Amino acid sequence: MSVQIGNIDLGEFPLLLAPMEDVSDPPFRYVCKQHGADMMYTEFISSEGLIRDAAKSRKKLDIFEYERPIGIQIFGSDIEHMREASAISSQAGPDLIDINYGCPVKNVACRGAGASLLQDIDKMVAMTKAVVEGTHLPVTVKTRLGWDDNTKNVHEVALRLQDVGIKALTIHGRTRSQMYKGSADWSLISDIRRDPRIEIPIFGNGDIDSPEKAAAWRMEYGVDGMMIGRAAIGYPWIFREIKHFFKTGQHLDKPTFAERIDACRTHLVKSIEWKGPKTGVFEMRRHYANYFKGIENFKEYRMKLVTAGTFEELEDILSEIEHNPRFDNPVSTVEI
Repeated sequence: MSVQIGNIDLGEFPLLLAPMEDVSDPPFRYVCKQHGADMMYTEFISSEGLIRDAAKSRKKLDIFEYERPIGIQIFGSDIEHMREASAISSQAGPDLIDINYGCPVKNVACRGAGASLLQDIDKMVAMTKAVVEGTHLPVTVKTRLGWDDNTKNVHEVALRLQDVGIKALTIHGRTRSQMYKGSADWSLISDIRRDPRIEIPIFGNGDIDSPEKAAAWRMEYGVDGMMIGRAAIGYPWIFREIKHFFKTGQHLDKPTFAERIDACRTHLVKSIEWKGPKTGVFEMRRHYANYFKGIENFKEYRMKLVTAGTFEELEDILSEIEHNPRFDNPVSTVEI
């Protein structure tokens, strides 16, 4: 049975790319879509920034036809401003609007936004209702288990947000106090999915980093789909590998070194196209270590990549790496 969010058909068991600040921009989304992501989201966008027409926030509204279906994710602490941000975001033409109630970082959560709303469910419900009323598009939510171990209230959250009209819920299996430490606990996510009162899709998020784990957790926890974040950074092949394992029970071959070069080069080109030559080159530097993670004797080239200042220099370095016999067969050293 296909998973539906409003009129969006996501197939039988969708794999979603998580919205990640400073990561999930259009260039990164492009390579993940190429390798099997079923639905993606923008980086989270400040409602205050959208209302003030801040250039950085407006830039994050950029979406492209090849990305569909795609959601714009917004966050904020003021209910009316979130309603307004919902309307502004809808004009950019996404397929849905997503609300971030999960971000744990201090400059978001300590200002009353993101995971902070897990401490005030009534306000979260009112804010969600305002966002639903502010758009003609389906509204979804991403959140966590609760603020801390003593307030794991996500089951109440799921029921109450469903009542005010959200069309899907993604749950990260950690509390805000955990940040990204320890292991994700999917047992509460499973309890919600199995609650007969829940009629919307429930997606699990947290620690999915291999086809085996994805397959095992799909069976164990019964979710409608999975959202993958950190495991896709520098490794967009995670989506196709999981899908292949679901279908066959067999492992897909790891990406060849040529495929790594190709994905890295594509990411770089898209980065420059979207951000311009200077920013595109500079902001790509955070990705090189991830694309070539686990490759032995690569430190010299990694340093060259992160210090190069132009596309031409980077293209020369990538070509040199591509034709270096030292890397003819390095795949066995690569791990996700």
